[in-house]
Amino acid sequence: MSNLDRQAALTVCGGRGFVVAEPVRELLSPRRVQLGESTEVRRLLPNLGRRMVGAWAFVDHYGPDDIADEPGMQVPPHPHMGLQTVSWLHEGEVLHRDSTGGLQTIRPRELGLMTSGRAISHSEESPRPHARFLHGAQLWVALPDAHRHVAPHFEHHAELPRVTAPGLSATVILGALDGAASPGTTYTPLVGADLALTAGAETSLPLDPDFEYAVLAMSGEAHVDGVPVLPGSMLYLGCGRTELPLRAATDAGLMLLGGEPFEEEIVMWWNFVGRTDEEIRTAREDWMKGDRFGEVKGYDGDRLDAPEVPATPLKARGRVR
Repeated sequence: MSNLDRQAALTVCGGRGFVVAEPVRELLSPRRVQLGESTEVRRLLPNLGRRMVGAWAFVDHYGPDDIADEPGMQVPPHPHMGLQTVSWLHEGEVLHRDSTGGLQTIRPRELGLMTSGRAISHSEESPRPHARFLHGAQLWVALPDAHRHVAPHFEHHAELPRVTAPGLSATVILGALDGAASPGTTYTPLVGADLALTAGAETSLPLDPDFEYAVLAMSGEAHVDGVPVLPGSMLYLGCGRTELPLRAATDAGLMLLGGEPFEEEIVMWWNFVGRTDEEIRTAREDWMKGDRFGEVKGYDGDRLDAPEVPATPLKARGRVR
């Protein structure tokens, strides 16, 4: 999914200076962003004061939206570099196309994982015809320096491992949880899991104390470590935890995100993750005037133009905190 913000700011993320080394309960409110003509998303990362969770660098939550008489998701071809995109649905379908020739319809609880590496472009759209409701999350994982120039590729995993406990079913999207490991490719130690809780459930999940964690609320009413988390909000939990208490007042859906704190500082702008202001500007020019990002074939429409990069160089703007 694209960041369609036409006023996208150059943002410094990562580095140990942003990490909370002890357990905390920091509730993050979303920023509402229009994605195309008919989809509004709630952006949780990057957030004021909280830029990343492990290598997770971008989180959008959308829906549930009634798109019976709407076009639904319509994101034209756009570029990415230096990151992985994770498409995760609770309802509806999304048709993915990319410049490597990838073509895949992603359905609920299936993993669509695109590794941009050095450069890729893709589009996302609701199929025609499509289901009435659309509900899901789109997330980015920053690639470490050693792997950020890998060849671009797309993975689709329809079957994913699960961890169960009374009142809980956890689908492991990326990384590993309680001994169950996702088949999705990762480049840093991290975890992403979809948690389905039944009404009245009271349980806990084992955590890695070296990871920092956050929980995104997708649906229902749940308490995470005693804190009520409403759909479309996210609770940052810091590091140093060995377990996570969960309680559901109703049937509820959550996403657990975590990972080792990302050591490197990154520069994130629009749909690019780089290391310097110059890298970002070069990528923007390559998208607008070159063929570095390839061509998405089969999409019925024009590709996205990139917004203008802020004129002030990042090094003169200072660290964003």
